[in-house]
Amino acid sequence: MLSLPADGRRLPESGLVAGPFEVGGRAVSMALLTGVPGFADGPFTVDGRTAVGEVTLHNRDELHAALAAAGRPVEPGTPDGELLLRCWLALGPEGLRAADGMFTLAVLDGPDLVLVRDHTGARTAFHCRTRDGGWAVSSSLRALRRRPDVDTGLDLAAVRSFLTFAYLPGTETLLRGVSELLPGKVTRLGADGSVRIEEFWEPQARTLDLTDEQQYASGLRELLERAVARRLPDGQDVAVLLSGGVDSSLVTALAARLHDRPVHTYSISFGNELPNELGYSGLVAAHCGTRHRVLTVPGEQVAARLADTVALLDSPVGDPLTVPNLMLAEAVAGDGLSVSLNGEGGDPVFGGPKNLAMLVFELLRDDPSEQARADAYLHTYRKCWEDLPVLLTGEALAELDALGPAAHPRRHVAPYLTDRRMPSLLDQLLHCNLRTKGAHHILTKVERLTASQGVQGRSPLFDRQVVEHAFATPSALKLRATEEKWILKEAVRDLLPDTVTYRPKSGMRVPVQQWLRGPLSELTGDLLLGAGARARGLFRADTVETWMHGGGLLLPRQGGKLWLLLTLELWLRAYDL
Repeated sequence: MLSLPADGRRLPESGLVAGPFEVGGRAVSMALLTGVPGFADGPFTVDGRTAVGEVTLHNRDELHAALAAAGRPVEPGTPDGELLLRCWLALGPEGLRAADGMFTLAVLDGPDLVLVRDHTGARTAFHCRTRDGGWAVSSSLRALRRRPDVDTGLDLAAVRSFLTFAYLPGTETLLRGVSELLPGKVTRLGADGSVRIEEFWEPQARTLDLTDEQQYASGLRELLERAVARRLPDGQDVAVLLSGGVDSSLVTALAARLHDRPVHTYSISFGNELPNELGYSGLVAAHCGTRHRVLTVPGEQVAARLADTVALLDSPVGDPLTVPNLMLAEAVAGDGLSVSLNGEGGDPVFGGPKNLAMLVFELLRDDPSEQARADAYLHTYRKCWEDLPVLLTGEALAELDALGPAAHPRRHVAPYLTDRRMPSLLDQLLHCNLRTKGAHHILTKVERLTASQGVQGRSPLFDRQVVEHAFATPSALKLRATEEKWILKEAVRDLLPDTVTYRPKSGMRVPVQQWLRGPLSELTGDLLLGAGARARGLFRADTVETWMHGGGLLLPRQGGKLWLLLTLELWLRAYDL
């Protein structure tokens, strides 16, 4: 539900709660964004099932036609959440598979709770048991943390996962006993405490009946145009977050071609003294005729706003762009726009540079075991995994050791890296990236930060049909010799100058080290070496001090190890852990 203030800008309404319901003498609760902003819808009841959700559908006409063909027509003005529920009830998994959009839906189905998360994970939700043996479900982790009938504490295995990946890649949360939904899945929570997960969508490595590479490119182009067109707001200007890379640039170009309203583009700068992509983003904005703004992000503002930004997230994200991302969302909202497109998804779907280290490893490795491949993948994150023996206290290490190999971080990635259904290692890596970093880092960060400003962040490159086409494209067309994402570039090469499309990927230089040595230095020391952190007993103070003096830091583009610790500490304090 959204309110519409006098200035016309849509703001999210917080505090929507459906339930508790009495089912068989027990209480069942479903909460949507209690106390935090979002796009809650409901409750609504269809065929005796009551549901709440956060649902935005991009292909309503198709879903209406499918329901009419099944003899279950619905009114044109049916809300998105109710439309999705009716598709599931009438068509089963196929009804969910056909839905194109961003959604999480909680349905009271007899004695069970049924939870649905969209194909790629644009929106999410969490669930846990209550003291009386019931279930509590919310799209806000904070709402579950605050419930008096839920016992939560810090999950140490999840701490290790965060330090390994810089996000939490699966069902784990930092709250013990609380699980996140998996994308493309229906999760049924039984009255007896059982949890059953059924798949309604997963990308398949299949072969298209195409004769040459240009057919792959033209087919992809058609899907990209449709993905962008479906995500454009009717009768409103649209924003695009433009970094200057090929992914955000192609989304900008397609939006400018397809939209009948002005396109506003936004880029960020950390100052002229650092390498940046402003020349490229400015070139694209001029080429596409957008209304362009560049936001300068000083380190002092990052320091002042980091704690509040981290507190908006359901799980910490070791990404130094969180504050700049929030500032971009604020700028979009301040300009009166309610929909913001982005170029997220190009790397995990089509094969960016993060895969090259694994491809080289595969050529050179002398250990043929599946575990060796999974461990090599953990190495590629270049976070704190290798430092855990000197970073964690003896007590924390002993507790983790007692959990055994079943709790090891490699469990999150090994199934994807050994999946024989994928014909090549590149496809296995892309599948892993899509289902871990895509669903549990990129998309969830976009959703929380944009929703906090009443803006819907939409990611066309994560579109279901675009993803399906990518996995049906031969690996040699995704990585062609040394050209990454070749098929994506080939599909849009007429839209952009070659200097943008075919330049080497450089990325934005985020001055993490400067922030940590400058405006964040005092805060970092106070938090990581203070009484609260010491009492928690996670990290060795001597290692933290060594890192604070410049030892052990990673390259600035990956962010420092200290940044992970600082982000985690701020998040734990925000959640009273």
